[in-house]
Formats: sequence, C-alpha cells, structure tokens
Amino acid sequence: MQKNGLVLSIFPGIDLLGMAFEEQGYCVVRGPDLLWGGDIKEFHPPAGAFEGVIGGPPCIGDSNLAVLQYGHPGYSLWEEAIRVIGEAEPEWWVLEAVVRKVAPYVVKLSPRYLGEQQSRRRYFHSNLNLEPYIEVSLFENPIKKLCVIASQKKGAKGTVKRGIATYDFPEMCELQGLPRDFDVPDLLKASKQKVVGNGVPLSMGKAIAKAVKQATED
Repeated sequence: MQKNGLVLSIFPGIDLLGMAFEEQGYCVVRGPDLLWGGDIKEFHPPAGAFEGVIGGPPCIGDSNLAVLQYGHPGYSLWEEAIRVIGEAEPEWWVLEAVVRKVAPYVVKLSPRYLGEQQSRRRYFHSNLNLEPYIEVSLFENPIKKLCVIASQKKGAKGTVKRGIATYDFPEMCELQGLPRDFDVPDLLKASKQKVVGNGVPLSMGKAIAKAVKQATED
C-alpha cells in the first residue's frame, strides 16, 4: 500500500495521541469509542485504506479488575486492537499500553525522558523500530510530578495517597500538555478528569508521531 497519510485512531477518547499525529501532517480518522456511544467489538475497518493505525487499549483489561468486567482474567481489549490491525492491513501501527506486550518492537517512554514534569511510564508497541528516532532530553526537569490518572483519590489539591496525587482539572490538563483552560463542555467534571487522565500525554504522542514520520521516510 502506498503512503496516503490516513491514520486510524482506535479507542480515541478525546484523542491526544491523534492530535500529536495531526501535528505531523497525518489525517487522523477516529474509530468508535464507548465515550461517544461506539463499540470496537462491532467495528471492522476496510483493508488497505489506512497507512497507519494508532491507539491505546483501555488498561482495565490488564488490571486485577479485568475478571469482574470481562468475565475471565487476562482478557483485555488488546486482542480487539490486534484484530483491527489485522483487518486494516496498514503499513505501520503503534499501540500504547501500561504493561509490556508482545510486539516486534517496544519502546518504554515517560514525559520525564522528554524534559517534562510528569512521571508516567508507558510502553509503545509497533511494527516499526522507533527507538532510534526518539529524541530524549539531556536533562530531567528539576520538578517531578506524579502520574495524572483517570480516577483520582479524594483529597485536597496537592495531597498524595498511596502514591497517587490529587490534581485540580487545570493542572491535569497542563501536565498532559493541554492548555489549563482546556474543556470538554458536554461532560461532567468526573468524566472530564477521566478522559484527560486516560489520554497519552502530548509530549509522548509528539515524540512517537515524529519518530513514525522519520522511520517511514527512512
């Protein structure tokens, strides 16, 4: 398949990862998401239409609560992501996860590696060798902030319980690379925190998108 710049984003949410790829000139098409009433299990992309597929399957399937939601341990929507990739037959693909999966190439990344404040290690899996193209910072940011997550512990801003920090919404947005006044008007406060916390920080997304661009051009 020839390069056409079309990228399918699965499990997009508010799609911070897709935003990063758009900055690199890709045309991102959002797939179905439960947030907007869609279901990946019912989704079947056309073969050969997309140059790339990106996404981050929800991490709940990799947690101890997976058996409660999906009926048996070890199930995650990762399998659905692999199915979609197989059906789409893209030239390249990138999937983000909180744990390491089996893939041709895996890169561990955190905003801290890129000079940002937030400590948030994630694994990026791909059929491309992206590691040589990731531009890491020479120095770590002197300020270190704990990971922004979708479900925060109750408490005043700045408190830490069991290693989880409590941030107000503007600070969550800032740590994720968004403007402090970013908003999703149609969602309630808890839902806004969830979609922002679930997103791939823009600094990480930009590093991955740029690496994909360089790897495919080389």
